[in-house]
Amino acid sequence: MEIRKPSILELEEIMMFSPQALFEGTMGRVKPTDEKIKQLVDPLLAKGCYYLIAIEDSKLMGWILIGESKDQFTDRVIGFIYELYVTPEFRGTGIAKQLMKRAIDHLKCEGYPEIRLGVFAENDAIRLYEKMGFSIRNMTMSLPL
Repeated sequence: MEIRKPSILELEEIMMFSPQALFEGTMGRVKPTDEKIKQLVDPLLAKGCYYLIAIEDSKLMGWILIGESKDQFTDRVIGFIYELYVTPEFRGTGIAKQLMKRAIDHLKCEGYPEIRLGVFAENDAIRLYEKMGFSIRNMTMSLPL
């Protein structure tokens, strides 16, 4: 398995899978259109964020989208993990952990003092993030009306 930045064709493949990735990542609360994915991702890529992919024998196994963000209170620039996704057939094989390690290495080498990510409370990925040293920093609560 190789972890690297995607080619243009591989990026197009990510965009095809992205609505499903966002649907799963939001625990089924959001079913985005291709256009919505474009509205979310294009500005991130335009400001320098990038994907790393896990690939083997030309088969896309998963990806992670990383870059910078600003702390909303202090304006301090930090590293941020915007998305992590492993295709269903490769789940449970350690690919998410390998993508996370590589992303952390990239963001650390780029000089960010901290890395953050957002995750829905019921998402199983929380266990992975905690094992990798992430901890809860803040919470957003919701009251359905």
